[in-house]
Amino acid sequence: MVNTQMGVPVLDYHHAVVITQSRCVIDVSYTDVGFVLTFVGPQLFGVNYGEQLSNLDTVRQSSRRPLTLTEKLLYSHLIPSDDKVWSLQEIDRGKTILELRPDRVACHDATATMALLQFISAGLPRVAVPTTVHGDHLIVSEKGAEPDMKRALTEHAEVYEFLSSASRKYGIGFWKPGSGIIHTVIFENHAVPGGLIIGTDSHTPNAGGLAMMGIGVGGSDAVDAMSGMPWELVTPQIVGVRLTGQLSGWASTKDIICKLAGILTVSGGKGRVIEFFGPGTETLGATAMATICNMSAEIGSTSCIFPYTTAMGRYLTATRRAHVAQAAQGVQQALLQADEGSDKYYDQVIEIDLSTLEPHVNGPYTPDLAHPISELGKAVSQSEWPINLSHAMVGSCTNSSYEDLDKTRQLVAQARDAGLPRFKTPFLVAPGSEQIRATAEEDGILKELQEAGAVVLSSSCGPCVGSWDRKDVDVRGKEKNSVVSSFNRNFVGRHDSNPATHSFVTSPELVTAFAYAGRLDFNPLTDSIPVESVEGGKSFLFKAPVSRELPAHFATGEDTFQEPPSDGSSLSVIIDPQSDRLQLLTPFAPWQSGCATNMELLMKVKGKCTTDHISPAGPWYKYRGHLENISNNMLTTARNAFLPGNDPQMLGHTRNPITSGVEVVPQVARDLQGRGIRWCIIGDFNYGEGSSREHAALEPRYLGGVAVIARSFARIHETNLKKQGMLPLTFDDPLDYDRILEGDRITLTGVEDGELAPGRQVTMRVTPRQGASWTAQLNHSYHAGQLHWLRAGSALNHIKNTALAK
Repeated sequence: MVNTQMGVPVLDYHHAVVITQSRCVIDVSYTDVGFVLTFVGPQLFGVNYGEQLSNLDTVRQSSRRPLTLTEKLLYSHLIPSDDKVWSLQEIDRGKTILELRPDRVACHDATATMALLQFISAGLPRVAVPTTVHGDHLIVSEKGAEPDMKRALTEHAEVYEFLSSASRKYGIGFWKPGSGIIHTVIFENHAVPGGLIIGTDSHTPNAGGLAMMGIGVGGSDAVDAMSGMPWELVTPQIVGVRLTGQLSGWASTKDIICKLAGILTVSGGKGRVIEFFGPGTETLGATAMATICNMSAEIGSTSCIFPYTTAMGRYLTATRRAHVAQAAQGVQQALLQADEGSDKYYDQVIEIDLSTLEPHVNGPYTPDLAHPISELGKAVSQSEWPINLSHAMVGSCTNSSYEDLDKTRQLVAQARDAGLPRFKTPFLVAPGSEQIRATAEEDGILKELQEAGAVVLSSSCGPCVGSWDRKDVDVRGKEKNSVVSSFNRNFVGRHDSNPATHSFVTSPELVTAFAYAGRLDFNPLTDSIPVESVEGGKSFLFKAPVSRELPAHFATGEDTFQEPPSDGSSLSVIIDPQSDRLQLLTPFAPWQSGCATNMELLMKVKGKCTTDHISPAGPWYKYRGHLENISNNMLTTARNAFLPGNDPQMLGHTRNPITSGVEVVPQVARDLQGRGIRWCIIGDFNYGEGSSREHAALEPRYLGGVAVIARSFARIHETNLKKQGMLPLTFDDPLDYDRILEGDRITLTGVEDGELAPGRQVTMRVTPRQGASWTAQLNHSYHAGQLHWLRAGSALNHIKNTALAK
């Protein structure tokens, strides 16, 4: 079905359609134009291979050079129009704005509330793109799956009812609490090779484990796509990672991404897609590849992708999607793998030999502080990190697959047989989905873990995202302790709101071994564990577990999916005006001339400032649908450059420039707003890295902020600020950051209507309380279309204005 011209695949058929979701009936037929799969029932997900390949043919008219896989997947989703014909020669990486049509949108319960409130505000009757909402973030981990679920259903009943009713009305699929973590559920039910999914969570690249391009976005971006508008993306650069050899011993795919994080750092992937290639890709399982793609968010990448492999076909078949595997195989060469010779078009190439890869442990406080296991003991001895482990945890969207839980079980069995019946360190385990939980229960995995002392949590995010009601340490008193987990992130206070918790991330098998040793300086490859129960004394050395990619079969578990009706126009979504959890949005005011004149400096942030610092999670999740209340957490864990940096009590505080009193940041912001005084924030490098939460942009806008001026921004947060009508600007000379002093007032020139333009710099005038004023140049990344968001007051305002004008 595929010919080649000049070594490049050329399509002979232009109609191969895959439409599938978790509760679908598929009719499969084969014609002279390829596989035709017709959905019977409500359509919730669609990927049109024929249209994608036709788009590629158009793009390639100007050049027949080989394409990378990233280029194929992005360019095949370009939106053609009568006045815009996309050409390969005219696409410039890092500059060209691609207008794309995603195949799917996904939101979890901590971001869906605000996304749906914005969608409601837009006044549209139904989503234009298949969309799902997932109940995974709000369930607080404390006592175990059953009691924690009961607590969540009671505590968050108002939010769950809102998500359920809004989903029914607007044609959205709703995965109820207990279904599993958003990315795992997508992987098991909705992911289709060659598709494009955007999700309101930074770990959406998880879909790359099934050769689907997944990109994390803010809620406003999701609303754009849900509304049927083109979704914009700056053409990313592409980092090729060539894998050779094969994993052995204790090395796992988690170690691939941990090593890569150490190479590229938390900002090394900004504006880039990580594309894996080479013979080593054929040796990995689908969920193992998803682990890598998932955690690529920790290096700031736009996305991460693997070529289609036989392992993906096995996974699709095992999850009752053999028809998807069959269709994917039909377009594998043309769409789902890089063209031969395309490796010369990568912007950077990194080589990783899997045969020599060493297990890694990354942390604390940042996921790019990489320690090969052979060097961890030395690092511990040279630091002040607590050696004794207070908790060991297996779970998260990164490492909670069947394969991960089975590796954990193997080590538990080894320890039990050697005379170590229970973990030394408190052990938590959270299956990634209801399907995985049911299968692990059926296969006896959960029982073995519980007998060893594990607490099995609900199939949700739990401690990974800060939904952890922790009692074993004094969290409020900031008790110093160390935890080890198979999670993806380990920022300050990430899991338990305690800045003194030292968090280390690694593979599930190393987490399990650590749980028996109880010490951070343990190396399971070389260190034995004393077995006190054996008379005369004995030591036990673990053997590396064996990877079992898939179970004999997946159990279905409880049905937790709510399909929307075909017409929800008669349904209502009710929000109590007195609610402290949900609040209808009031549109932001349009840009006001002169608002960037004599701005007070609210805070100069020093060092790492993630979206967890700007808008902390944990106990604040309950207010994610109420902008007034959630704004009380703004910057409350960020470090102020002008206050003592070694005092945890000063985190989230700043000096009121009017009263000179030191108060929490949102209190000062509200005071300035009440006085009619505009303000700005100064940020350091990679400001806003981490989670995609748009609350980190909504809150400063809501409290009267005008601009955030930083040395550099993380991709998603910079876009989120633009979407909410704020000015994200960067120092042309990063050293100018150091010149900003407490009490300085800042005026921006070149930002008014008719002045701010793509490629044109902005001038910042800094007026100190004492001394002479000085100026510096600032840069921005607005393109012409985004300037409408700023002038309208937000992207949502622009959508509504555009709709009203038609």
